[in-house]
Amino acid sequence: MTNLTVSYNLNLTISSLTLSFGAVLMWALMLSVYSVDLLSSKTGQNRMEHHTDRYHGNELIIRRGQTFQIELDLSRPFNSNTDKLHLDLKTGPLPMVSKNTHVIIQLVEELEDDRWEAKIVERNGNRIKLSVNSHAKAVIGQYKLTVTVESPKGESATTHDPRKDIVMLFNPWCEDDTVYMDDEEEKKEYVLNDTGRLYYGTEKQIGGRTWNYGQFLEGMLEACLYVLEKSEVPPPGRGDPVNVVRVISAMINSQDDNGVLAGNWSGNYVGGVSPTAWNGSVEILKKYQKEGGLPVKYGQCWVFSGVTTTVLRCLGIPCRSVTNFQSAHDTDVSLTTDMYFDENMEPFDELNTDSVWNFHVWNDCWMARPDLPPGNGGWQALDATPQETSQGTFRCGPASVTAIRTGQVYLKYDTPFIFAEVNSDKIYWQRNLDGIFTQIQCEKKAVGHCISTKAVGSDERDDITHLYKHTEGSEEERIAVETASRYGTKPDVYSTSRAEDVSLEVKLEGEGPRMGADAQLTIVMTNLSSQARKTTLHIQVAVMYYTGVLKGTVKKDKMPVALKPNEVKTMEWVLPYHSYQDQLVDQAALMLTLSGRVSETQQVLATQTSFRLRTPDLRIEVRHSLALTQSVTGIQDIPFPSFVNLMVNKAV
Repeated sequence: MTNLTVSYNLNLTISSLTLSFGAVLMWALMLSVYSVDLLSSKTGQNRMEHHTDRYHGNELIIRRGQTFQIELDLSRPFNSNTDKLHLDLKTGPLPMVSKNTHVIIQLVEELEDDRWEAKIVERNGNRIKLSVNSHAKAVIGQYKLTVTVESPKGESATTHDPRKDIVMLFNPWCEDDTVYMDDEEEKKEYVLNDTGRLYYGTEKQIGGRTWNYGQFLEGMLEACLYVLEKSEVPPPGRGDPVNVVRVISAMINSQDDNGVLAGNWSGNYVGGVSPTAWNGSVEILKKYQKEGGLPVKYGQCWVFSGVTTTVLRCLGIPCRSVTNFQSAHDTDVSLTTDMYFDENMEPFDELNTDSVWNFHVWNDCWMARPDLPPGNGGWQALDATPQETSQGTFRCGPASVTAIRTGQVYLKYDTPFIFAEVNSDKIYWQRNLDGIFTQIQCEKKAVGHCISTKAVGSDERDDITHLYKHTEGSEEERIAVETASRYGTKPDVYSTSRAEDVSLEVKLEGEGPRMGADAQLTIVMTNLSSQARKTTLHIQVAVMYYTGVLKGTVKKDKMPVALKPNEVKTMEWVLPYHSYQDQLVDQAALMLTLSGRVSETQQVLATQTSFRLRTPDLRIEVRHSLALTQSVTGIQDIPFPSFVNLMVNKAV
């Protein structure tokens, strides 16, 4: 071997060693994650700020639309110029970015609302603290967390600790979450209270019993998530509370889907527990999970309702149990409770399938309803007791309580059924000799009495009948009943209008009413008939959130109207400033509802108009001044008004 060959081989070996050493050095310098601290102690910042400190255990339980903190122990100090790091959150069996079940959280310089992102807020040697922002419409449930780091050459390493999974819940404290509830005392009652009162008996003898919801006890969060996992809603649909409560109403009963409770009204409870023996939801839900989804025996309406309240409060949806006395069960979607008799006034048992229960217990849950017209958010009726199928499954709701009250039964879900429970008329029919049934009597106050729930902050009974129906016998209540019945299977139970020749319209002049002054609205009624017409308009104005949730009524009024033949009448109606000044919320939105009936023709008039009180713009105008050419230190001596003028511009 020549000297030249030896020299070449030696140089080649040295070069190889140099390259290998460089690679080892690069690997040694590549960032890696040693551990992840979710700061999930019950008394820590995350759990306290997210109102999840009462849940058992020390896992990270957070509410969507809110920031949370985690800490990472790294192999060396983090270098923002060269190091890349991101978080991955995955939920469901097939996580996908397009389905919002795989979330990639990048590091940013500044956090912005309504998006997933993270920011380094503290550095301490090899340890960094991240503030992570979640989306207000994120899918709820259990997420697997991984941390991925990348080298400048594109190499990556992922860290996952199965003990560090995250549970995401709905967030009634977040204004951008559709379950947002602004009243703190109501959130304490309808989300955080773990005991309650259920009402039973008759309207003249109302009884109450304590119920232990127990949503924060050991194993309850896991049990409630288990119910959600067994439901038909896929993980991508779990970001919408409408979907979640609808499937929960199906899953609490076992009529057709191996849900939590088997119903039994026979009086024979062999092989199970009598419904009257339960005093809470904890044992029921734990037993259901422990036995792999076998229905627990037995339940009746108050048990179904109590368990529903537990599950929804646990998942972060405000919820309450509600009892309706003299509760109708409409079996033929007629929106009336029908009783049939033969020619001799003997009951026609095979036709008398409708019934009126002494009491029935269901639930109200709170959420905005962007899928419905404005004004229908807020309390939604939900019923887990198996009575009738809805889209092929034993479930009921969510139905807007506002829609029930006004007879808008064409709005989803299952509004006709719940309307009939609280406000149907009881119609008596007799068969004639020719076989045709004739209406012989109508009871207008037979159903829907003393609708009750536990009061906020006390064990007193709160009568909420007024939320479900107008005052019994009032013109507004009769309009709601007759409006609703026209969408049932017997639309001609009530006399239809002989003509519909009067129109009703609300107009906003110019840019609409201004904030801080009386709001003047223009009501236009047109009589297309050659005869005179008379009616009384019922006027109601309610404060409304931008989400369509009504906060409360600020003014009610009545206006008698007489129309001459073919007259177009323009009337000004004023909402005084003092009526709304202390009631407004963000966006200053209001909902005006008008209803009435034309005396001569029985035509029903109804319309709703939402409007906003215009607030002034604040424009800052910087005027030219020689003083502005002075040094920065001299500006402090310039009189503020000499170069900055605050002006109230045209309102928008």
